[in-house]
Amino acid sequence: MRERFKLLNCYIDNISLNDLLKQFNQGFIITPNVDHLITLQHDKEFYQIYQNADFIVADSQIIVNVLKFILRKPLKEKICGSDFFPAFCEYHKNNPEITIFLLGGKPGAPEKARKIINSRVGREIIIGAFAPSMGFEKNEEECETIVEMINDSKAIVVAVGVGAPKQEKWLFKYKDKLNFAKIFMGIGVTIEFEAGLVKRSPKWISRIGLEWFYRIMQEPSRLWKRYFIRDLPFFWMVFKQKFSRYKNPFEI
Repeated sequence: MRERFKLLNCYIDNISLNDLLKQFNQGFIITPNVDHLITLQHDKEFYQIYQNADFIVADSQIIVNVLKFILRKPLKEKICGSDFFPAFCEYHKNNPEITIFLLGGKPGAPEKARKIINSRVGREIIIGAFAPSMGFEKNEEECETIVEMINDSKAIVVAVGVGAPKQEKWLFKYKDKLNFAKIFMGIGVTIEFEAGLVKRSPKWISRIGLEWFYRIMQEPSRLWKRYFIRDLPFFWMVFKQKFSRYKNPFEI
């Protein structure tokens, strides 16, 4: 049985990347960051998806530090989606049973990522790629078309990069209509990282927990409010948990 640590109203799996790659052969994985945890305080649909996830691993060094230094629960390591996905592709590069459909990113991004990843691993591990329209999740006709595309590809893995909680909600809503897929993951901006359209922070910045600041410098108009206003209550809630004062809003 896996060790899990409680953080606010979700659990984080205490697992290494190597062990996760060995164990994750089916199901739904979520990689929460601070913004996820804020959303979990008011979005009941997202909260229910978390209750049904098979693996939940920390996407953020801030979460790792909070668990270690404030809550005294040391995680083995941070496993962010943009590290896990390429590692997953590399791990399965010689496993013909693993095939992937990429959904998300700007127009052209998933197709470019597909070519780059396939070239890197040396086989056609990505067998389908599609960039949906803005607001596609509200268009049932487009969603059904996407489901048909994924089924036609017979992909075993569906990786969706359209941002949280949209990507998790889309996967959870449609996964039972996907006839061949058995592995589901939301990967955020990873598709554009893989396509070379968005630059990742240097590893040393990620290690000290400042990747969020690097992202703000890239997209200040879109991200400043999230990090400097919306996500700040996270730290107050953590201290409330430290002193047994935090209450899950969906259990009150």
